[in-house]
Amino acid sequence: MTADARPRPPSLAVTAEEFEARRAHVHAMGGEAKLAARREAGILNARERIDRLCDPGSWIEIGEFAWSAREEDRGRTPAEGIVTGFGKVEGRDVAVASFDLTVLGASSSATNIRKLDFLKTRASAAGIPCAFLIESAGARMPDIQGATGMGRIGLLSSMSRDRDTPWVSAVLGPCYGMGTWYAVMSDFAVMRKDATFSVSSPKVTSVAMSQEVTPEELGGADLHAETTGQVDLVTDTDEEAIDALRRFLAYLPSNAAEAPPSAPAAPGGAPEAVEALIPPERHKIYDGRKLVELLADEGSVMPFRPRFGRTLETALARIEGRTVGVIASNPMRKGGAIDGPSCRKMTEFTVLCDSFNVPIVLLADTPGFLVGLQAEREGVAGEIMNNIRALTLATVPKLAVVVRKSYGQAYLNLGGGIADALAVMTTGEVGFVDPAVAVSVVHNRRRGDGEDFDTLMQDMVVSNSPWELAGMFAAHSVIRPGETRAWLSRMLEVMRRRPKGEVGAHRLATWPTSL
Repeated sequence: MTADARPRPPSLAVTAEEFEARRAHVHAMGGEAKLAARREAGILNARERIDRLCDPGSWIEIGEFAWSAREEDRGRTPAEGIVTGFGKVEGRDVAVASFDLTVLGASSSATNIRKLDFLKTRASAAGIPCAFLIESAGARMPDIQGATGMGRIGLLSSMSRDRDTPWVSAVLGPCYGMGTWYAVMSDFAVMRKDATFSVSSPKVTSVAMSQEVTPEELGGADLHAETTGQVDLVTDTDEEAIDALRRFLAYLPSNAAEAPPSAPAAPGGAPEAVEALIPPERHKIYDGRKLVELLADEGSVMPFRPRFGRTLETALARIEGRTVGVIASNPMRKGGAIDGPSCRKMTEFTVLCDSFNVPIVLLADTPGFLVGLQAEREGVAGEIMNNIRALTLATVPKLAVVVRKSYGQAYLNLGGGIADALAVMTTGEVGFVDPAVAVSVVHNRRRGDGEDFDTLMQDMVVSNSPWELAGMFAAHSVIRPGETRAWLSRMLEVMRRRPKGEVGAHRLATWPTSL
């Protein structure tokens, strides 16, 4: 029998019609009724979110035709509930996973866990960020219930990272289980104001606790923005949340082996505006956020976790086009005294900056750490030491400025003796405690005890002056407030890690993402 005469099996080639039908089924997601309901509510679907995040024409999908490992669910699990692939954000490649709540609640399963693992692994190998657009009902019980299901997940899932590339996430609806893990593991997490996330759903939690709880009580945006500190920004809409991810990524390199991208330089605030903002009297307040805005390039400040730990302001910004991370006291909040949440926020922000080669600017105006019974019960001592260890281990350039007061241990935690360069403004002073407190402790005198107190107070104030610190070369510069931006700009240029390509040692890369 010749080769041409041998029997042939029926052709397995996919026709164009079949291909388009299958693709249409996948892109219909959970069906028109569910998609229409989202449109009516003003909520983007999983694919619209990708379109908002990625540059036009840059998207390539991976796992488009994946389906459930369970035969009976194949027809109703288009893309297996999580759309994955690669796109570009401002011209740079990003790996993206968009959870599709219309498909079995975007519940975690054997197949979509494999998709996520593939995405993370390839992103790490390629040195590109990961973006997670999250809403999820949690675990899919038929898939992972029992020893077999859990064993399968254990073989597939990797829930750790070393910060070799940036991770960002947006929580855009109800989110439980696996989606929550990605939110809290990310370097930047934004949340729509009516979204929720928690370990388990309110239903599961209510049964476990024998107590009814609402989604907002368990994991609403206010809770995470103000109490847990697990959300870095809250927005009103999907569009605003996704735009925030795009903006955040623009400050960071694609991976830890690169320097942050530069942007065109823009002017900062006028020197006289800085001079006018800072009162020379130590007990008068001003808004620390305004100082950050004046020192940074106009329009470049992106607040990080602004509703948590509010006695310190943290933000990404630019100075002469260079990305910097700013940590600044805010005397508007508790006089600038650093409490436990502020300390923790600073630690996690320091870890972020060091992991991705972002120089750190510290602006100190603080009477010290907020102490007392509540602070001690919350373990503030451990927070303080974690904070100073992180700052010490960070190998990016660190520039510190004493704006006015910097007392006690907080002087060290805000860069005193640790920073690559320290400047003290002419309005600044450094001491162990407030001079009035020092007089009371050392001389047993209190305000109102007459001229004796005032004389002793003046002696303490003089010993706190910037000239004393500069005289022993513990401060490297004394500057007028209006000179601060110019000093920071020039020192950032000088302190660049040129021999290492502006890349640090990343000794904080394995620090926990949530403390």
